Amino acid sequence: MRRYVARRVAAFVATLLFVSVLVFTVIRVLPGDPALLIMGTEGNPEAVARLREAMGLDRPIVVQYGEWLLRALRGDLGVSIQYDVPVGALIVSRLPVTLPLTLLAAAFMILAAIPLGLYAATHHRRTGDYVTMVVSQVGIAVPSFWAGLLLILLFSVRLGWVRAGGFEGWSEGLWTGARSLLLPAIALGFFQAAVLVRATRSAVLDVLREEYVRTARAKGVREASVIAKHTFKNAMIPIVTVAGIQLGQLMAGSIILESVFALPGLGRLALGAITARDLPVVQGVTLFVASSIVLINFVVDLAYGFLDPRIRYD
Repeated sequence: MRRYVARRVAAFVATLLFVSVLVFTVIRVLPGDPALLIMGTEGNPEAVARLREAMGLDRPIVVQYGEWLLRALRGDLGVSIQYDVPVGALIVSRLPVTLPLTLLAAAFMILAAIPLGLYAATHHRRTGDYVTMVVSQVGIAVPSFWAGLLLILLFSVRLGWVRAGGFEGWSEGLWTGARSLLLPAIALGFFQAAVLVRATRSAVLDVLREEYVRTARAKGVREASVIAKHTFKNAMIPIVTVAGIQLGQLMAGSIILESVFALPGLGRLALGAITARDLPVVQGVTLFVASSIVLINFVVDLAYGFLDPRIRYD
């Protein structure tokens, strides 16, 4: 167990290091000069050169990366060019929107997808199975931003049940804040739920064909017990694997949905930073999202042994 965890931790650290190199390199090769952007079009070349030197942009990219990495390990992601505040503080200030949005979308994904996938598998080649597969295919085909616009048109414009966008804040109450995130969470989780439905159906169907399931049924075990104890439990590995991937995509996918619903989260912060060429913010947000995805996959890897005792750690 310890050797397995140590290997996974080493892989986790190596992946984070690779992600940091990739993020830093991609951001640095983008067109545009941050120093020139700060000084404006009227800045003279001497002043721009002095500012580039003060920001360390005149140094070799390897030196810049090493200094940035050392600061990042201490929790210092730099200072925003736009807002003139630490990037870490900006990220923390936007998490009360992005994190609940991701969790609500994940809850919708799991609560909708797993029961539907189980139902489709246990009603294989029947009407319920076909209807579920058609609905999931629609979910895969419809982009999240388009689903968000359709939800706004129906529930905000036509029915007037919720606001079309914006975030009222948690200070107004738990339900008030959750209501602002409800439609974007459904739009964000719709595609991921459609994928998870198919993964659940496929995993459960594979287990239902196993000999021990047929033996349990032949012994007269109730169908509910066959599904709960013998089938679903043994189908958890592929389901958890796909769900872990989907959770990471929910975090990344919130960037577009936050713009559609005018939510002040990490997504809008990142898009604004890209437009303004605010490199520290772009690097910080990208690194945070990528690290979150790597961490989710790390937790999924560790969960395998608890879900299936047949997995060996050596």
